[in-house]
Amino acid sequence: MNTVNSSLNNWHLLYALSKTMLDLAHEGKWDELIEHEVKYVQLVENIAQNPVPPDQTYMVEEARQLLGRILENETHLKVLLQNRMDELRALIGQADKQKNLASTYGKVSHNILLPLDINR
Repeated sequence: MNTVNSSLNNWHLLYALSKTMLDLAHEGKWDELIEHEVKYVQLVENIAQNPVPPDQTYMVEEARQLLGRILENETHLKVLLQNRMDELRALIGQADKQKNLASTYGKVSHNILLPLDINR
């Protein structure tokens, strides 16, 4: 019975961790989110190796409900991560443009055109 309780406890831990990760994403704490991601994967692997026994219908139903909430959190988290990736992509694009401008203007900055030079 201890293994059964441990299995269900892991589902509760996974749900709590999914909520924490979602909160971190909302707060923009991306480094902390990545640290929690490793724990999340390990917990999922543990659940896969130690499932709730199918004959424990109450616990199976509770695990099923937790799974629904976990998947909901994952969906929201994926949206926030995609938004963050879009932000980073835009920042990288902007940095590349600034680099190109600096490079282009840096090459011609030593060339000073004076009105006398135009007639030559």
